[in-house]
Amino acid sequence: MLQEFKDFIAKGNVMDMAVGIIIGAAFTAIVSSLVADLINPIIGLFMGGIDFTNMYAVLSGSVPEGASLEAARDSGAAVFAYGSFIMAIINFLIIAWVVFMLVRYVNKAKESVAKEEDAPEVAPEGPTEVELLAEIRDALKK
Repeated sequence: MLQEFKDFIAKGNVMDMAVGIIIGAAFTAIVSSLVADLINPIIGLFMGGIDFTNMYAVLSGSVPEGASLEAARDSGAAVFAYGSFIMAIINFLIIAWVVFMLVRYVNKAKESVAKEEDAPEVAPEGPTEVELLAEIRDALKK
């Protein structure tokens, strides 16, 4: 069983998957920072400073007026956090767009490499038929 496990781990697919997961986790951190630190403040600026993350409705319990979502949850009240859901949708759309653009760029790069590989090598042109006949003529004259 140990040998089977070693064979499984040594397969190229598993190693490729592991590398993909590691890079994906790093990429997620970068895109999450892009969304949270750069894009969301711009969206908030255009929306008049609205912060969706603190929009909620209290379903049961008591929450002080104007309390943040975190404070409402800490108070033990049941809250319907629709603002967090809106931000999750916005974040998803932004991340999906970034991933789409990345995949599009990678596909274009692959296509250009494939075109370069598939391009037939142009053989150097040899002498034309007239030049060959002239050479033969000159060789016969000798």
